[in-house]
Amino acid sequence: MRTLRFHHTGEPLDVLRLEEAEQPRPAAGQIRVAVEVCTINPADLALCRGLYPGDLPRGVGLEVAGTVDALGDDVTGVQPGDAVFGPAPFTGPTAGASGYALLDVWFPRPPALQPAAAAALPMAVDTAQLGLDLLGITPGTTLLVSGGGTTTGFAAVQLARRIGARVLTTAGLTHTETLRATGAEVTPYGTGMAERIRDLAGGPVDVVLDVSPPDDATIPQLLRTVTDPQHVLTISNLAQARAAGARDAFTQGPLGHRYDIVEMCAQLAAQGRFGIPIARTIPLPDWREAIELSQSRHPGGKIILQIAEPRFS
Repeated sequence: MRTLRFHHTGEPLDVLRLEEAEQPRPAAGQIRVAVEVCTINPADLALCRGLYPGDLPRGVGLEVAGTVDALGDDVTGVQPGDAVFGPAPFTGPTAGASGYALLDVWFPRPPALQPAAAAALPMAVDTAQLGLDLLGITPGTTLLVSGGGTTTGFAAVQLARRIGARVLTTAGLTHTETLRATGAEVTPYGTGMAERIRDLAGGPVDVVLDVSPPDDATIPQLLRTVTDPQHVLTISNLAQARAAGARDAFTQGPLGHRYDIVEMCAQLAAQGRFGIPIARTIPLPDWREAIELSQSRHPGGKIILQIAEPRFS
């Protein structure tokens, strides 16, 4: 099978190779999926650069959608041919950017949900819900989501609105109207952001979830929107948050994965009531374009690699 992987760590464009590999065999509790699509995320780039070191080679593509191909021992509730999606483990010699991938955790893909829309869900939804859990969001909380135009930001805005929170968010023009359609109050990021947020909120916000791309200016701005640095939680601007006395999800957690929320969001997405924006769908042979787009830090949505030829009914 074809697989995208690296044999030594370094810059992704330098170390990744599209090559042939053996199909993985599912262990007990795993399924093997014939992959239709996978995603490329900043986490894939970090793996290439040495995050979570381990045996090499290693694969990339940490979210997949496809069709069940084989079952490991003790697997129940799913059969070959079933449409599924889920997070792909990143510790083996191949991952999701492959003809076949192993899954430890999977969800049924509703028939009305396209493979790319399903693959876009797990990481964004799980990370966003973790942040909301750590902040203790309840109905009536005034929440600022810094970076609403990111995939995790989109998920956080929608999930917080479903809880009943008042949500303010920062975003560029590309996603402003879509975010406003969720009921969020949107303002541009950049110079004057703190003042605009306080004006919108009528004073300081209760809490902030920062999922924006790393930027030295972000945390100082966000601290001016709250009354206590501990009211700011980030998943991206870690060093700045720690230096300023704000919180970060990596030292505050973990509270555990919220895969129950992922499955709920898939059902909502199939009904057109939830979604993560997709930037582009790129064929696997053109994987370098996907990596370059991810490295831009502002891709405009999930980056999808098309592994199998699209199926038409």
